[in-house]
Amino acid sequence: MSNDHTIEKLLTEYQSTLEQYKRVTSTFSKETLFEYNEILLSAHSCAIEGNSFSVNDTKELKEHGLNLKLQNKSMLEAYEILDHFKAFEYLFTNLELPLTEQLLVDTHKLLTNNTIQYTKGYAPGEYTKSRMAAGDTIFPDHETSIANVPALMEQTQAALEKKTVHPIEIAAKFHKYFIYLHPFPDGNGRLGRLLSNFILAKAGHPYVIIEAKQKEEYINALKFSHKHNDLNVISSFFIQTSINRMKQEMHQTSQNPVQNNSQKVANNKSGGMKFIF
Repeated sequence: MSNDHTIEKLLTEYQSTLEQYKRVTSTFSKETLFEYNEILLSAHSCAIEGNSFSVNDTKELKEHGLNLKLQNKSMLEAYEILDHFKAFEYLFTNLELPLTEQLLVDTHKLLTNNTIQYTKGYAPGEYTKSRMAAGDTIFPDHETSIANVPALMEQTQAALEKKTVHPIEIAAKFHKYFIYLHPFPDGNGRLGRLLSNFILAKAGHPYVIIEAKQKEEYINALKFSHKHNDLNVISSFFIQTSINRMKQEMHQTSQNPVQNNSQKVANNKSGGMKFIF
């Protein structure tokens, strides 16, 4: 499905797209981009796990909190999104924090604070006490996996510091390894996607937001990478997903380009934009 040559081609396209993308994002405030990504990542990451909140629902919840009138939604789903906001804000306002086991546990506590006690009977931040399975996947022995968590975090941090591997490849490989360690009774997918994006943000790269409609493709990439020990597959998926989002957002902004000062003055002198009713 993938090889080193394909990765090199994708990374070349990624870097070219990134240069254009940065020019577009520079026209937005940091606060606007932060909230935009917070809502998108929270909505799609939770939806992959079955949450029924749409992006618009998530935006409304962000604005109104629990004052939002829920229609055909559960309080559990609302709390899952609200906890995701808190975990997101913790990570992405503290990009200087190194990747450690403590960071992992602290983020999981925030991510599952109002849900895991009721859904799994565990405390937030508590590792699983039994072997994990999801869908048609049985994960490796949980005690061995939990014992390997510190090494994964430390080696990922070291890879970021060495800067010999592209950050998006580090994020993708970390994601696959973490998902198959599966150390918590719940929240592993959401936590893995948060931390992969934390890795990217630490290196100054845009988020990889896997949309709910990509769920099957995403899971298949993880499974193939694990079964065939081919990390290029999940890396390719991450890179292509990022390229597609960057292009999509650039297309959206091109529909409403920013005017230069002379254009703005000319419009003002002519009485402004013409509207048709």
